[in-house]
Amino acid sequence: MLLLCPLSGVAQASGFADLQPGPYRVGLRVVQQYDYARSYKGQTDLVTGQPYLGERARPVQTLVWYPAAKAGTPLRYADYLRTEATDEVFARTEAQVAAFVAGQRQSAVANLGARQAQAMLDQRMWAAADAPAAAGKFPVVIYAAGGGGVAHEAVDLCEYLASHGYVVLASRSLGTRTGLMNFDQEGLDTQARDIEFLLAYAHTLPQADMAHIAAAGWSWGGLANALAASQDARIDALVSFDGTQHQDDTRSAVRTRLTLPWLYIQRRPESVRELSVRGMATSSILLNEAKYADRYHVVMNPMEHVDFSTQALRLAPPAHFTEYSRAEVEAAYRWTCRYTLEFLNATLKASAAGRQFLDRTPAQNGVPAHMARLDHLPAQTGPVPTQAGFAAALAQEGFTHALPVYRRIQQQDAAFTLSEGALNSWGYQLLREAHDLPAARAIFRLGTELYPGSANLFDSLGEADELNHDQAAAITHYRRSLELNPQNGNARQRLQALGAPAPGSPAN
Repeated sequence: MLLLCPLSGVAQASGFADLQPGPYRVGLRVVQQYDYARSYKGQTDLVTGQPYLGERARPVQTLVWYPAAKAGTPLRYADYLRTEATDEVFARTEAQVAAFVAGQRQSAVANLGARQAQAMLDQRMWAAADAPAAAGKFPVVIYAAGGGGVAHEAVDLCEYLASHGYVVLASRSLGTRTGLMNFDQEGLDTQARDIEFLLAYAHTLPQADMAHIAAAGWSWGGLANALAASQDARIDALVSFDGTQHQDDTRSAVRTRLTLPWLYIQRRPESVRELSVRGMATSSILLNEAKYADRYHVVMNPMEHVDFSTQALRLAPPAHFTEYSRAEVEAAYRWTCRYTLEFLNATLKASAAGRQFLDRTPAQNGVPAHMARLDHLPAQTGPVPTQAGFAAALAQEGFTHALPVYRRIQQQDAAFTLSEGALNSWGYQLLREAHDLPAARAIFRLGTELYPGSANLFDSLGEADELNHDQAAAITHYRRSLELNPQNGNARQRLQALGAPAPGSPAN
């Protein structure tokens, strides 16, 4: 077994935008796999209308960057373009791949001119294909591309993070049923599920430290990762590059479930007039409403939306750079990567240096004047208004305080509520799984306070009273349940077993 560690004595050339590599060499694996839990193609091809006879499961060609044990033959940027040719259909012939790359070359020449385009394609990258992995466990970053974007759109960030000790996974942003993204709720859910698929795949990687996971993404991917984080508590940190702006697109991300550290880096600020022209409402902003997340909001003044994709930035013609020069935009991108690294170091590696970096102003960190602004929006204190937050508060303060704690959380967030069924199920989970009878009784009692017309909750409270050997309380609560629902056979049966007449019976 090769034991290596950080290759601090081996110099690597700086990368795109003068990014400086970390202590590790970088390896890249391209994994062609299917998510067999989801279909992608139907019996009829949606584009050609012809019967579809190939694999119908969802293709997820996965790029994995990782800390490597030793140097190998470095990839060229053109090698990343080759991965695009097979990111939807794996069985492309070499001739088809070559034709695809030739088309990409023509596009680059049209934008940049022959000489600069060739230099871009020949650029030496940090990663070596299938290089031996470095020993150890490393935090995981799942990267979500922009809507319809390719897996390598942020290759420079991904290589940069891998060189600093992260395992990074990315796949193309495919639509639900075709290669083009459908920008609707179904498309958003699709990309969020792709993030979940990559997270599941990461479990198979020996280097992956699955106790420390971040999701990052640009634009549509920066929204999809917020949705994924609101649905999966295994995601410990969130990085969004200029995503989540449109109000309608963010509705499905439950604000109270975003309780993790969040770095949000956006393009230059826009005036209200500019936002209005683009139809962007400002009355409901996910970043502001996710008030239980610890948010770091960075504004990079030289950057436009597309500049967060180094694929787009590489291909940007001279006309793209107006108020700021290419050098200034690339410098802003370099600082974007640095902020991402320090944020991940602070949140996933508990790095004191990373935390200190975040606590300083951009100028104190050496960012050129007027390039960036940082606002820290600390998470709101107090219990999070969810069942999990309520349970955590009760675990700390005692279940006997269930009603006042519940009321306090409601004062904090009027939308907080637990349904009759949720409280009943919770009580039985405490009773049968946690074996905590006092806590179960407290939750059932809370249920009867909140839903005084619930025969089921009074019946459940009576059962807990019996288990607590409090016969008088059990009889009282079974009787109340029968008063509310005379058809409740269980309460009638239990009263008979306890030797107590049911309400309305002659003996009563």
